[in-house]
Amino acid sequence: MAEFDSTYVQPWTGSAILLVDLDAFFASVEQLDHPAWRGKPVIVGGDADKHGVVSTASYEARAYGVHSAMAASAARELCPQAIWTHGHFDRYKEMSARVMAILHDESPHVQQVSIDEAFVDVPLTEVNSEHPVAIADRIQKRVAHLGVTCSIGVGTSKTVAKIASDQDKPRGLTVIYPGSELDFLFPLPIRVMSGVGKRAEEELLRHGIRTLGDMAEASEDVLHSIYGKNGEMMRMRCLGVDATAVKQDETVKSVSNEMTFSQDLVTFDAIENAANMLAAKVARRLRKNGLKGSTLVLKLRFADRTSKSCQTQLRAQDDNEHVFMPEILRMISQIWKPGMRVRLVGVAVSHFEKDEVVQESLFDTAPFDASPQDEQGAAKKPSIDAEVGRSLSKATDKVKDRFGEGAVFFGRDLRFKDKTTGTAAKNPADYSR
Repeated sequence: MAEFDSTYVQPWTGSAILLVDLDAFFASVEQLDHPAWRGKPVIVGGDADKHGVVSTASYEARAYGVHSAMAASAARELCPQAIWTHGHFDRYKEMSARVMAILHDESPHVQQVSIDEAFVDVPLTEVNSEHPVAIADRIQKRVAHLGVTCSIGVGTSKTVAKIASDQDKPRGLTVIYPGSELDFLFPLPIRVMSGVGKRAEEELLRHGIRTLGDMAEASEDVLHSIYGKNGEMMRMRCLGVDATAVKQDETVKSVSNEMTFSQDLVTFDAIENAANMLAAKVARRLRKNGLKGSTLVLKLRFADRTSKSCQTQLRAQDDNEHVFMPEILRMISQIWKPGMRVRLVGVAVSHFEKDEVVQESLFDTAPFDASPQDEQGAAKKPSIDAEVGRSLSKATDKVKDRFGEGAVFFGRDLRFKDKTTGTAAKNPADYSR
């Protein structure tokens, strides 16, 4: 490994935070594992004819205008010669873990924010006198030795480091020295700031706010009208002031699973089966981690890209999908009506602390005062008793633990086999077995 060249490094004082972002991660791993694909456009994502979206595109594909979250059909039109793959998610998780091990070796303060991105706190102290840029340089070289590359932003706060990491890709190293934050931030367009989504950007532009400098100088009333109580926080971030610490919080706050379907779900039974399948996956993960939750959430995304969510409080903390399923039936009845075409279904369980005060619903939902009904208006009842279901779940857990996840399938699972988009998420937990 070549030694670090400190010729052009300026002195550093105060806090130092790195944002390490793996370059086109999924696609880079595929090119690493398939040497013939190197230098060619590679797209990891769902099927173009099944509502799929692009998870990651190699830089060769990006040259044609392909980008993450783009509809797969649009990507295929822009780059018909691209090599397509649904991805190899266990391999991505393995490679991500190796990268994170490097970061933890460099600093005890690592906050992983996605499968391909993490903050690293490397402050100059009496114990650690190494320059932050030297650490960033070494991280880049160690990651490259694995066969993938990363871009790194170095700054005095998480906000500055994150924005810096996006400035020079791939394998860029952008350093914003203490005292130069305003010179760096003020000319940048507002869309580079996290928290500036499409709607917020439109509203800011309507008020003539086009750069981070404009936002920093905007009136309190304007920022409050857009961000509410967070308006002043957004201003301070535009000034490079962000006191958010880099901390590794290993406390699990929720366990969730969601799936996008290649064919819209148009009946109550289809949505119920999909939600129950996901509830079973979530429940198995809860049991594997020794967790029980008291809040159950259902999310539906429709063909018009709108979403609705609903949550309910269980009578007691539980990890049994057969307890979740009757509640899911009621929630489907709350937010779905005949004629709605469902593209994505998600199920989540949270509130694991036994002494935790139950929160009010995050969503505008009415009390569940009616039994769920099918399309013909007939009352639906759970297909299996909760206690019987608990025994069945424990038995299937043992079989899967010994012989693998594919050892046991239920009818609901087979119903959706080969009917998903193949699109990959960047949440490491989504790859848990």
